[in-house]
Amino acid sequence: MTTRGRSALLWGAIGALAFLTLHGAYLLAGGAFLGALPIAGVTTLVFGATAIASDYVERRLGRFDRRADERR
Repeated sequence: MTTRGRSALLWGAIGALAFLTLHGAYLLAGGAFLGALPIAGVTTLVFGATAIASDYVERRLGRFDRRADERR
C-alpha cells in the first residue's frame, strides 16, 4: 500500500470516529437512538467520503511531508 493510500485510510478512520463522537454527544443531549444499522451505514459513508476527499486534496495540493532541506 502506498503512503498516500495509508494516509487516506487513516483520515477516513478519523472522520468516522469524529462522527461517532458527535453521535454520542447527540445521544447524551437527549437525542433519539435510530438503531445500530443506520448509524453503521452513515459511519461507513463518512469513512468513505473522508478517505476519498483526503486522497483528492493530497493529490491536488501535493505532499507536504518533505523536510525543509529538500525543498530548496
